[in-house]
Amino acid sequence: MSVAKIIVNPYAGRWKAKSAIAAIERACEHLGLEHDLVVTDYPEHGIELARQAALAGFSPVVSAGGDGSISEVVNGLVQAAGEDVVAGPLGIIPLGSADDFADMMDLEKDVEAACRTIHLGHARIVDVGCVNGRYFDNNSAVGLEPMVGIAQAAMKRVKGIPRYVLAAVKTIVRHKPWHMRLEWDTGEYEGPVTLVSVGNTRRTGGVFFMTPRAEPDDGYLDFVYGGDIGRLKLFRLLPMTFDGTHLERPEIAYERTTHLTIECEPSTPVQADGELFDLAATHIEYRILPGKLRVIVPAAPERAASATPAAE
Repeated sequence: MSVAKIIVNPYAGRWKAKSAIAAIERACEHLGLEHDLVVTDYPEHGIELARQAALAGFSPVVSAGGDGSISEVVNGLVQAAGEDVVAGPLGIIPLGSADDFADMMDLEKDVEAACRTIHLGHARIVDVGCVNGRYFDNNSAVGLEPMVGIAQAAMKRVKGIPRYVLAAVKTIVRHKPWHMRLEWDTGEYEGPVTLVSVGNTRRTGGVFFMTPRAEPDDGYLDFVYGGDIGRLKLFRLLPMTFDGTHLERPEIAYERTTHLTIECEPSTPVQADGELFDLAATHIEYRILPGKLRVIVPAAPERAASATPAAE
């Protein structure tokens, strides 16, 4: 019988994951899910633990945490497998603040339900994105969006989804555009840019449907970019990202590609699945790894209304 490696990020969900460890152990015992549970001790420890677990033969490798925690495990799994082999299987126990990727995979938030899904082992093959050597399963961005990530990480009193929205408002007030040159499969653009958001799925930050047409298994990355958008227009656009209607605005361009190269001046922070891994990039390269990751999902998924944007 295979043994699952469960990697818990105790800080996920503002320490929600740490308090869920006992429930995870009870659920595994109840279901007869043989496992070994470990806890991360520092940022990116999950990458190391996941890589070691995959190479040691643990299956599945489970991330118990939020989007950043999942992303670390995905990086470890892809590193262990290499880019020419399907990585995984990846199991997920959603314990974050936003849980974007878990929602896009139709996963339940209840610990025992999540463990039951892992025990049943039904898998879906999805794509993985790569930006400057960093893999991501859900979303990546440069410009305004990672600046929002920096702002929300510094906020202590506000929790959950409102923290992301308030951070977006604060960032818009301070924003200045970058000069960027973008090149992708079918086009190019050069000029002022406020944001570039690249999606393997449709949602980021819990409520922002930045790339609402993205599908995680179509072999493409969807991306949206906006030019020199003033603060007033940005404030008007912000609520439109909650349902994807920002794509109707002439200030916003939407594309689909297998690769995207960005030259940026001045430098920009870069985030992958909400995690800042470069604070000052001037050259950014995106590419898609089609069918790269095996993810354990419910056998008969029914997409929750909360995970679906309004009709376009």
